[in-house]
Amino acid sequence: MSDTPFGFGLPPEEPDDGDEGKKKDQQSGGGQGPANPFGFGGLPGAGGFGGPGGPGADNPLAAMFGSLNPTDLGAAFQQLGQMLSYEGGPVNWDMAKQIARQTVSQGTADGTKDASIGPAERTAVEEAVRLADLWLDDATSLPSGAGSAVAWSRAEWVEATLPAWKELVDPVAERVGTAMGDVLPEEMQAMAGPLIGMMRSMGGAMFGTQIGQAVGVLAGEVVGSTDIGLPLGPAGKAALLPVNIETFGKDLGVPKDEVRLYLALREAAHQRLFTHVPWLRSHLYGAVDGYARGIKVDTAKLEDVVGQFDPQNPEQLQDALQQGMFQPEDTPEQKAALARLETALALVEGWVDAVVHAAAKPRLSSADALRETLRRRRASGGPAEQTFATLIGLELRPRRLRDASRLWASLTDARGVDGRDGLWAHPDMLPTASDLDDPDGFVHREQLDFSELDKMLGEAADGSGGKPDLKKDDLKKDDDTE
Repeated sequence: MSDTPFGFGLPPEEPDDGDEGKKKDQQSGGGQGPANPFGFGGLPGAGGFGGPGGPGADNPLAAMFGSLNPTDLGAAFQQLGQMLSYEGGPVNWDMAKQIARQTVSQGTADGTKDASIGPAERTAVEEAVRLADLWLDDATSLPSGAGSAVAWSRAEWVEATLPAWKELVDPVAERVGTAMGDVLPEEMQAMAGPLIGMMRSMGGAMFGTQIGQAVGVLAGEVVGSTDIGLPLGPAGKAALLPVNIETFGKDLGVPKDEVRLYLALREAAHQRLFTHVPWLRSHLYGAVDGYARGIKVDTAKLEDVVGQFDPQNPEQLQDALQQGMFQPEDTPEQKAALARLETALALVEGWVDAVVHAAAKPRLSSADALRETLRRRRASGGPAEQTFATLIGLELRPRRLRDASRLWASLTDARGVDGRDGLWAHPDMLPTASDLDDPDGFVHREQLDFSELDKMLGEAADGSGGKPDLKKDDLKKDDDTE
């Protein structure tokens, strides 16, 4: 579990080689690393002086006003006005969207730029998803969940997934925003209203900036709408990103069509699960909300900042945030929510891994290689995992994913496809974290037979007055008792 969700970490250390070290750090883009969790160096409209390596990369206001160029200065004032005039929720999502799209337009580190999707790519994705669904019919009892298949550019992925990110991040950010107002005594809150409002506006902008940059970077890596095991896109819409699939398969030595088809299998399998297990989405997102409710803010440090906050020196708030003001405590509620979410995500990814392998193994010569590549991608702490850890404080344990995949495969051998998939009928029927430690014990555990109970309930419902008829043996026992 990440100890610093939202990147609230310690202030940057001084380089060993003094000013020369600072210059090297700026040139290497160090101003956008963990020491600068909100990433204000990339503010839209700030020109070159706000980018990585520019003056004031660790200070949003210095980045804004460090250049005397009239055009840049005007854009900086406009950006500052947007920050201070924001009156929405805990995250400035307009700013998040703006920065995410700007990040996408800059391209990825390897020089790959986003591109509009052409008719040929759309057709290729639609055909891949259609074939994937046919193959999955033999591997799972869950019917198709993809009502449509779409090919997205990176910018389209940002637009389509922002509502899901909002649902994921807002509960955590709300706790921070509430803490800003709670640190003052009630009789002082009315007097300090403008101050608290300014701090919340700045906080919303800071969250929006960080999330926008994270989502923008993630858009350059994901290959579909379910890469992190959560349904980020619209329900029933299988989506693939041709530009990123091209990059993903470039050095694998596998034909492009096979790479696309294997990734379509994974996307289509996720869609089946999230469409036909109606409680699953709310179960996962509810665990995130449970984690948010367990966050404890360092109110003592926050009180000091609020008491000394100078509206003419708003960068003071940024400095306080970098010193770890909002580092969460490990409460039992948080640990329970994280464990529940981690196990559920492992079960989702493990089921998809097992089902896709069963569908692809007999048909694709590259199935084993692609499976291992994707497993290693997750195990190495890829961008999706890192972004998720930054935004909600969760790091998936790859060991759990492999254990879950083995458990689902064993269940298929022991109970068949229907018996395996039937466990998704209710969350209480799913394996637990301890079951992942002992998969054989869970697989061979005696299954509960609910048929007699169902029969009794049915007879009770059909009986006169809604009461079940007592059997003669039961009546005889009653007479003997009397």
